[in-house]
Amino acid sequence: MGSRIFSLCIWFTVLLILNGSQAQPGFVSLDCGGTDDFTDELGLKWVPDSQMISGDIANISVANETRTQYMALRYFPADNRKYCYTLDVIPRNRYLVRATFLYGNFDKNNVYPKFDISLGTTHWATIVISDANTMEYQEVIFLAKEPSVSVCLSNATTGQPFISTLELRHFNGSIYMTDYENDFFMSVSARINFGAESDDPVRYPDDPFDRLWESDTIKKANYLVDVAAGTERVSTKMPIDVNTVNGEMPPQKAMQTAVVGRNGSLTYRLNLDGFPGFGWAFTYFAEIEDLDPSDSRKFRLFLPGAPEINKLVVNIQENAHGKYRLYEPGYFNLSLPFVLSFRFGKTSDSTMGPLLNAMEINRYVKRTEGSLDGPVISSLISHYGSSSWANEGGDPCLPVPWSWIRCDSDIRPRITSIKLSGLNLTGNIPSELTKLSGLIELWLDGNSLTGPIPDFSGCSDLQIIHLENNQLSGQLPSTLEGLANLKELYVQNNMLGGSVPSGLLDNGVILNYTGNVNLRKGESSRSRRKIIIGSSVGASALLLATIVSCILLQKGKKSSPKKGRVELNLPPQRFVSSLGDPATEAAHCFTLAELEEATKDFEKKVGSGGFGVVYYGKLKDGKEIAVKVLTNNSFQGKREFSNEVALLSRIHHRNLVQFLGFCQEDGKSILVYEFMHNGTLKEHLYGPQIPDRSINWIRRLEIAEDSAKGIEYLHTGCVPSIIHRDVKTSNILLDKNMRAKVSDFGLSKLAVDGASHVSSIVRGTVGYLDPEYYISQQLTDKSDVYSFGVILLELISGQEAISNEKFGVNCRNIVQWAKLHIESGDIQGIIDPALHNDYDIQSIWKIAEKALMCVQPHGSMRPSISEVIKEIQDAISIERGAEAVREGSSDDISRHSMHSSLHTGSMDLGASDHYLSIDESITKPTAR
Repeated sequence: MGSRIFSLCIWFTVLLILNGSQAQPGFVSLDCGGTDDFTDELGLKWVPDSQMISGDIANISVANETRTQYMALRYFPADNRKYCYTLDVIPRNRYLVRATFLYGNFDKNNVYPKFDISLGTTHWATIVISDANTMEYQEVIFLAKEPSVSVCLSNATTGQPFISTLELRHFNGSIYMTDYENDFFMSVSARINFGAESDDPVRYPDDPFDRLWESDTIKKANYLVDVAAGTERVSTKMPIDVNTVNGEMPPQKAMQTAVVGRNGSLTYRLNLDGFPGFGWAFTYFAEIEDLDPSDSRKFRLFLPGAPEINKLVVNIQENAHGKYRLYEPGYFNLSLPFVLSFRFGKTSDSTMGPLLNAMEINRYVKRTEGSLDGPVISSLISHYGSSSWANEGGDPCLPVPWSWIRCDSDIRPRITSIKLSGLNLTGNIPSELTKLSGLIELWLDGNSLTGPIPDFSGCSDLQIIHLENNQLSGQLPSTLEGLANLKELYVQNNMLGGSVPSGLLDNGVILNYTGNVNLRKGESSRSRRKIIIGSSVGASALLLATIVSCILLQKGKKSSPKKGRVELNLPPQRFVSSLGDPATEAAHCFTLAELEEATKDFEKKVGSGGFGVVYYGKLKDGKEIAVKVLTNNSFQGKREFSNEVALLSRIHHRNLVQFLGFCQEDGKSILVYEFMHNGTLKEHLYGPQIPDRSINWIRRLEIAEDSAKGIEYLHTGCVPSIIHRDVKTSNILLDKNMRAKVSDFGLSKLAVDGASHVSSIVRGTVGYLDPEYYISQQLTDKSDVYSFGVILLELISGQEAISNEKFGVNCRNIVQWAKLHIESGDIQGIIDPALHNDYDIQSIWKIAEKALMCVQPHGSMRPSISEVIKEIQDAISIERGAEAVREGSSDDISRHSMHSSLHTGSMDLGASDHYLSIDESITKPTAR
């Protein structure tokens, strides 16, 4: 009987647990754009995002995606508003928020969106869509401070902001507790299940908190590549005790699988989104193999640049106090690079290789305090809850302001401008507006406001007040005279009475009070200094005077005479070379007879293209020249000729082909350059001379460095900067010593000072053309970076930018083809066989990674050409040291490998504004 009662109690407990999990307390799963409640195959309950009244809904269809929550999405206008969801939370509790984004070409434009997502007042991440059928997601872990938290979309750079799902997961106890949680969020960069038995992530119900533990079989862009030989996958069906004190409780299913380094090493390489920066990093171990009593498993973690960490020995059974128990060593504050190479290596007294079950890395994101006027504005919008303008959500200023608000740039900003014109506001002017002490401009015109004008003496910085076209009554308050900074006051077309305070008349305020029948002008002792618009006639007179003065000024302007022997179609900008004086020198003008003599009547052709033909020549002084005869006599051709003459006569750099002069005679347009003895880079990579003229990897790197320096000079060494617009292998020429120089400036454009881009008809070469430039017709220096990224891929692979045969059925260009291989970790699949394995694989990886960054679909995500040069120089250093490394031990190779990866991350340290050093010293590992 007792055993039966005991069994019933156990069964009752199980039912309670099951019911509790089904209820999913603390779980919110929003199907954004959905219309009905449903329960998915995992048992998670989804509800539509009906709380969101903004935006539109689109249905999408993506191959192999059948989950209901991804059949629709919600999208928003690409305007200056932010669109926010509000989630209820419990203060002093920790949560995970996950947002997913599946584009599915919902707008039928194939313009991949890019926009920001924020959590409360803090910028969380920039969402960059690079494929219509690939899901992007972001997760953040945070400690709640208020009863609710907002998740906002804003700042569309391209396309429209959209969201597929939004999920909230409640943690319990001290899970993810840190000393920094009051000041920092943790953005999830990696959560990996090693030894996974399928591609599916481990999540709910296996993980009661519904974290996503990604399978290590999934190969994303440079994610879990460089796996050491001898790596073996192992698993167990035995239960794992994960309930350690103050631990993160990884799911049993993730701990029941692992990888083991049978040869003594486990090595991996992965990109960490959002790094370099400071982060939280923990590894999860459980001994799941049956070891002989004589066996031991001890190993070290080797991280680049972290000697203190490298000294520490992991002994799983000893630290976990037995088999099948969790051991969780980690660091609460660790500086990590963007590309992380790590190695677990067994110690000399260990008989077994290292074992790894799971790993989790989170990046610290500095919390931003709310704006100082937030409580005042919250009270204000509470009066207008049904109005769309009052429902933007989140903080009024941070991380971007509401559409009708402007704020100053202080760390805790104040509101400086309120613009609520023409929004059908009724009732009295809200008293909350008088409490905005930093207010400079107030626009309430074109509404139906009634009652008196309130006392704005608390807004001492007010300069502009627009209250016209309302139904305001009473007098102009005398307190307006006390606003020392007031410059403009518009109160026309109201129902005001009394007299205008004399102080407003004496202080030079621009005042318009027409249309107030009972409001009269008061006495003024300094009436000549005031500007008063008392009637429509006065306003018209003022406008007429302005127009007349503008006409007189225009007539006074004189056009300057043209100078020089060549008419150049250049924008009227001042052009300065960083290596010399302002460009006033004229290009040397050759006679046709001189060039005919130098080329022996254009006897030896050394090149040709759409522009015309290039001939070899030698001047009387023995100088060898290349003579380019343009065949295009159209207006476009003449413009490109003038463009190139104008640019090349003013710029001088050792990595730009030297321009010697020009000739315009007998209808011919001719350019004269120094002769480059080794032809074009294109010829050496895949021209007819291959393999006789094939170049090795270090020479290719040096050519890349030379070329990039030439482009860098154009981008940063000239004022205004120059965008080449046709960077390609056939425009990179090689001299006697195989040093590279950039040529052909016929399509180049001068950048406009202060502008983010140059609007331009799309020109360039297929295969090298920046897709963002093609779509937007807005040219930037990042368009050259895209083209250079294609060249880097050509240097690695020896393949042309465009091919109908070599890249497979679904690929025509090198970017798609190389990306597929690199993102799956198959770098060998794109390396040129002509290199004959004479390279260090780390230098190849370094260039491949940077090439992929260069060909990002959005220019803002690409590095500058200066950053690319640094990476090339690092790769050259690796190659020059490769022989010594190969002669050393395997440990030396691993250390060298990790050192180079550290440099890959450190490239971007300057951009890590919100990654603050929480603790400059390396913290001690915590076994929890």
